Amino acid sequence: MKHKNEVGVASEELGSANAPADQTEQTTSEIRQDCVYRSSGRPEKTDMIKSLVMDQDASRNCDLYVPWSSNRSVVESSEESEEDMYRDEEEIEREKILLSETNSSDYKLSVSPEMDIMEYCRKEWRGNTPAAKRMRKGYEAVAQKFASIRRIRGDNYCAFRATLFQALSQATQLPRWLQSEDFPMLPENLLSKYDWIKQWQLRKKPGKRMGEIRDEIKEYLVLLRQKWKNISEIKGPLEKQEACDKLFKNEEEEYSLYEALKFLMLNTAIELYNADKSGKRVPVFSWLLFARDTSSNPCQLMQNHLNHIGHSGGLEQVEMFLLAYALQYTIQVYRLYKHSTDEFITLYPNDPEEDWPVVTLITEDDRHYNIPVRMCQETVL
Repeated sequence: MKHKNEVGVASEELGSANAPADQTEQTTSEIRQDCVYRSSGRPEKTDMIKSLVMDQDASRNCDLYVPWSSNRSVVESSEESEEDMYRDEEEIEREKILLSETNSSDYKLSVSPEMDIMEYCRKEWRGNTPAAKRMRKGYEAVAQKFASIRRIRGDNYCAFRATLFQALSQATQLPRWLQSEDFPMLPENLLSKYDWIKQWQLRKKPGKRMGEIRDEIKEYLVLLRQKWKNISEIKGPLEKQEACDKLFKNEEEEYSLYEALKFLMLNTAIELYNADKSGKRVPVFSWLLFARDTSSNPCQLMQNHLNHIGHSGGLEQVEMFLLAYALQYTIQVYRLYKHSTDEFITLYPNDPEEDWPVVTLITEDDRHYNIPVRMCQETVL
């Protein structure tokens, strides 16, 4: 196929950081058409994924607890209705004063205490704009399944934070991929094959040498396995929740875990890219992942996307698929601004393995994510 010969670099060229990036390529639309029949034969799946990728890029420039301000301004401005603001100027100023008088540890919690989901909705969406009405409808639908919500701190790691918190909160065993004896050796193995990985940017530690990068990422992976194992072995739900809350109050450990997740995403991307170049069947999203001008191969994905997560941006829609594959979890997201459409509840990936656990998130705009908790008893039954 034309795409096979023109997109990205050959598998063996992954070892070079200077692989040609200006090759003649198919357009993104042509690639999407090609990949339907090659990988799945189900056009409707690709249409859905294409819709996700063409939506607003996810998690770019999240602010702390986005729903207070920027979240609504983005959504409601799209409705071209600014006359009905749900908070007046005096109320906003009062909140600023309250925040300035509050100890930083109180309002910079990574995961805030839970509150009734409809109470949260009424507080955040008081207006009568079409956007506000749609959000309330969306929250009402979520409230049929979940009683409460926990807000997630928005610092460009919110997708990682929400997903990992939910995964650990319900973990009962160590995932198979974490049980491998070779798991901690992943950085060393990849660096021995792909010299360009030395350009990996560690959080707040740019310019590290290859050996330092290898050792630090190894520490992050070992920490991820240790924390997952410890929490999964806790039997009582209250004790498990307390352990998760404690972990996500430890900033150093928390951000180390996110670095581990990013490296796992890179490893998964390399596996998918090489599988495709070998003629093996790959999920549709991987075609779209490498169809972008900024990530035609794993090296570019690292340089232009993964290195920036948590610094200048968050996860884009197609990268949510990659995160799900890296963790081997199904990420179910209530996309509230899509209420009354087929995309209101979106699965990453959209055709997951049956034995993958499911975590549930909520988003109002595909940028910031919160988590629903306390599944209603009717839903459990």
